[in-house]
Amino acid sequence: MLYACAPGGATRAVAAIPGGTLDPLAVPKFVTPMLVPPVMPRAGTIRRKGGKPVDYYEISVRQLSQQILPVGLPATTVWGYGAVRSANRRGLLVHHAPSLTIEARWKRPVQVKWVNDLVDSAGNYLPHLLPVDPTLHWANPPGGDDGRDSRPTFAATPGAYTGPVPLVTHVHGAVGVGDESDGYAEAWFLPAARNVPAGCATEGTWHSFFRGKASSALGLEWGPGFVTFEYPNDQRASTLWYHDHTLGMTRLNVYAGPAGFFLVRGGPQGDSAIRDSRSGAMAVLPGPAPKEGDRVPSRKTYFELPIVIQDRAFNEDGSLFYPDSREFFDGATAQNPGFAPATDLSPIWNPEFFGNAIMVNGNTWPFQVVQRRRYRLRLLNGCQARFLVLDFSRIPGAQVWAIGNEGGFLAAPVDLTATNGSRLLMAPAERADLVVDFTNVPEGSYVLGNEGPDEPFGGGEPGSDFDGADPRTTGQVLQFRVVAPVSPDPSTPPQFLVLPPVPSLPARTRTRRLALIEMMSSAWDGPAEAMLGELDADGHPVHRMWMDEVTENPSVGDTEVWEVYNFTADAHPIHIHETTFQVADRQALVTNEDGEAEAPARLVGEPRPPEGWETGFKDTVIAYPGEVTRVRARFTRAGQYTWHCHIVEHEDNEMMRPYRIGPAQAGQPSG
Repeated sequence: MLYACAPGGATRAVAAIPGGTLDPLAVPKFVTPMLVPPVMPRAGTIRRKGGKPVDYYEISVRQLSQQILPVGLPATTVWGYGAVRSANRRGLLVHHAPSLTIEARWKRPVQVKWVNDLVDSAGNYLPHLLPVDPTLHWANPPGGDDGRDSRPTFAATPGAYTGPVPLVTHVHGAVGVGDESDGYAEAWFLPAARNVPAGCATEGTWHSFFRGKASSALGLEWGPGFVTFEYPNDQRASTLWYHDHTLGMTRLNVYAGPAGFFLVRGGPQGDSAIRDSRSGAMAVLPGPAPKEGDRVPSRKTYFELPIVIQDRAFNEDGSLFYPDSREFFDGATAQNPGFAPATDLSPIWNPEFFGNAIMVNGNTWPFQVVQRRRYRLRLLNGCQARFLVLDFSRIPGAQVWAIGNEGGFLAAPVDLTATNGSRLLMAPAERADLVVDFTNVPEGSYVLGNEGPDEPFGGGEPGSDFDGADPRTTGQVLQFRVVAPVSPDPSTPPQFLVLPPVPSLPARTRTRRLALIEMMSSAWDGPAEAMLGELDADGHPVHRMWMDEVTENPSVGDTEVWEVYNFTADAHPIHIHETTFQVADRQALVTNEDGEAEAPARLVGEPRPPEGWETGFKDTVIAYPGEVTRVRARFTRAGQYTWHCHIVEHEDNEMMRPYRIGPAQAGQPSG
C-alpha cells in the first residue's frame, strides 16, 4: 500500500497498485450505466463505375473532456475518434473514448478519411497529454526528414517531447488490406497545425510512398493532416478494432483514448450461416445490436453488446496518470544508475504499466441491466499490459459459451461453464464472442470478476501460480443487474448452435523459427528493452531491431508455420498484421531454474493442442514462457507489414519487426 500526505500532514492510502493521486478505493463503483457504443455514421456512399458501392467515413481524432469517473468527480481530458460528417441527419457527430463502432458488410469496401485534429481552437497543435520518451526508436518528428523514425542521440538526458503529435490508424485484424491502408508504424502524420516548428518532419518515412500508391491504385486522397484508407472486408465475419499505431508512441496514443470496434458482418461464414441442430434451420443469435441512426439514448434494448475493458489510473483532478519516469517501474533514477545517454535505460519508458482502475466502454466500473435471457457479448481486452481472467462464476446460474474470437466463429461452441469454471483468459488485444445465458440467474446484482494478475502474466492458475487482481479494485470489472424478462427469448440455446465450418489452409510452404527475447540492462537489474528475432541453425536466439532489414518474407500465396520460441519470463500476445492464422499447438522447452527457456532451444514432451476458444482463426496469440507456440498462416497480399507483441510498452521499445509479403516494391524506402 502506498501513502500520500493529505492537507494538514495526515497520511492516507493511495492505492494497492501504484498509480496517480486518486485512490481507486475512493471511486464509487457501479453507479454509472454502461455505455453501449453507438454506430459510426457514414459520410456517404461512393459509387464506383462498374464496381461495388463503398461506404465512406470521415473520422478525426480530437481532444475532449469526458466524464469517465462517476458524476461528482472531475471530468478527464482524453482523445477520441469521432465522425466529422454524416450523410444522415440523425448521424451522431460526437467524439468519445472509446469511439463509435464501424459496422462493415462482407465484401463491401469501407473507405475512411482519418484526420489528425489534435489542434486547439486557434489551429495550434496540442502537445501530448502524457510524457513522451524521445530516447526510444520512435517517430521523432523533431529529427526532420533525415532523423525521423530513428533512435536519436543526445549529449545529456532529455526531457519529454512536447511537440505536435503524430498519429496513424491501424484496423487490428483487417485482412486483405493494402499496406498503404494498414497503418504502418512509419506512415504517421502530424496535424495540419499553424505552428509546427520549422525543420520538423510532418510525416513518417513511408508516408510519401504509400500516398502515391493509394492515389494510383485506388484514387485515394491524402493531404496535410489526413489520409484515406480502404478496407476490402472480404474476410470472415469477425470482431476487429481500430487504434493508433505510431512508431514508439502506441502505448501513449492508445492510453489517451483513441480506439473503437470495427465489426464485419455477413457472408458465407456470418450469422446467417449458423444452423440450429434441432431443426437444421437458421439459428438465431441474441440481438439486436446497435444500428446506424439509432437514437441516443436508444429506445431499443440491445442484446448484443460490444464491451472493451481497459485499465487506467487517475489523479485527483480527473486527469489520466501515466508514469513520467522509469523510477515508477523499478526504482531506477537519474542518479542510480543514470539514464540514456549515460546508460542503456530510457528515462521515461516503463517496461509495463498496470492501471489501478478498470474502465469499461469509457467509464470506470459501470453497471449493465440485463434480463433473464441470453446475451451476446463481444469482448475486447484493450489493456496496456494486463491479462484478464474474466470470472463469470460469481454470477450464480449463468451459463457462458464461447462462439468466436478474433477471426470469426469457432469450429464449435465451447461451454466455458462446464469446461473452464466460467472463466476466460484474454491477453491484450484478444477478442471473444460469447453467449451468456442469464435465464437461471436470480434477480439481483452481480459482479463480473477478474482473476488475472496485477503484474506480468506468465501462465498458470490464479491462486496457485499467481495472485489474482485486487478484489477491491482491478478484480472487479462490471456489475450486471439482473431483472425479469419482458418478452420471450427467440435466440437459439448455444448448445444447439452449429457454427459454419472453419476453412482448411493449404499445405505448409515453410517453417520459420522466431524468438521472443528480453534484453537486460548492462547498468541495472532490469530490462532495457524487449525484442523479437529468430533462431539460428543451432537453436540460439538472434535478436533483431526495428531498423534491421526484413527477415520474415513470405511469398504471395505461401502458407507458413511460425514457431515462436519464448525466451523471456512472461507471456506475450503476438499479433501478425494482414493475416489471420490457426493456432497449431504449443510445446514445452528445456528451462533453467528460473523457468526460462535455455539456449539452444530443445523440445520437451509432446505438443498440446490449442484451447477450445482458440480454434478457428486468430490474429493474436499468447506465447507462454518456456514454450514454443506454433501458428499456421497464409499470406495473400503483397506489401510491407509488421508483427509484434501487443503489450504496447514492449511494442514501443523494439518488440516489433517489419515483415514483407512478396518482393520489395519499386521506390519503397529502404528497410
